[in-house]
Amino acid sequence: MKPLPGGLFASTVPYYARFRPAYDPRLFALLGRRFSLDGSQRVLDLGAGSGALTLPLAPLVREVIAVDPEPAMLAEGRRLAARAGVGGIDWRLGSSDTLLAMDVGPVLLTVMGASFHWTDRERLLCDLDTLIEPEGALVLATCGAQHDDLEPPPWLAVVEQVRRRHLDPERLRGSGPAGYPDVRHQEVLRRSPFSRIEEAHWDRTVSRGVDEVIGLQLSYSFTSPAALGPGREAFEHDLRRTLNAFRPDGGSFDECVRTEAVIALRPPS
Repeated sequence: MKPLPGGLFASTVPYYARFRPAYDPRLFALLGRRFSLDGSQRVLDLGAGSGALTLPLAPLVREVIAVDPEPAMLAEGRRLAARAGVGGIDWRLGSSDTLLAMDVGPVLLTVMGASFHWTDRERLLCDLDTLIEPEGALVLATCGAQHDDLEPPPWLAVVEQVRRRHLDPERLRGSGPAGYPDVRHQEVLRRSPFSRIEEAHWDRTVSRGVDEVIGLQLSYSFTSPAALGPGREAFEHDLRRTLNAFRPDGGSFDECVRTEAVIALRPPS
């Protein structure tokens, strides 16, 4: 879990918290009930970014250790926490590679957003086995629309056409240690100390205007300002023109967004 070359994540900072859909509040309600969160626990948010999981969790526990390898993301998280009046967060520069040297201490939960695939998953799970308390868990949370049983909105194909006009296929595929992994997270978890898996999801509709759709694209690493480089202005112009042509009535761009939680626990002893 390392910063992308060329500051790709850093360049998404102004757009990430503003345009990415927030996690469904029912996720945090579930974690509160499932783990009896009463303000006394410690939680690790690994790959915290600007705090999409950190900020809603902080009022439920004593402390959240928010770790991210991108300094600009941590700075944005601190700013958002201060603006919201949320305390009890220890923002730390680091990654899955430096975790054991960071003196995190025992935690009841480790939560991760869309960062698990950036790690050496098998090694990380072994490392977390030394940090997570016996009755604790690893929680993998995602929030997005890419699911086989969700019908993609027609306007998404328009965005994809614009992407293909401006980006090479390798950039569109995404990147990571070896691209997106072929083996599902659940399969890796079942071979790990955290082999007992519980899953839940919640769907809701998100409505966006043209500016919000464009801002969302700039929050992704493969269409970040750094990735687009000098072609950013042309990309934005093309996308705005194409979206306006698709929806000339000025209507909203609606999308069904799913928050999904994979809760991985140790098997009963």
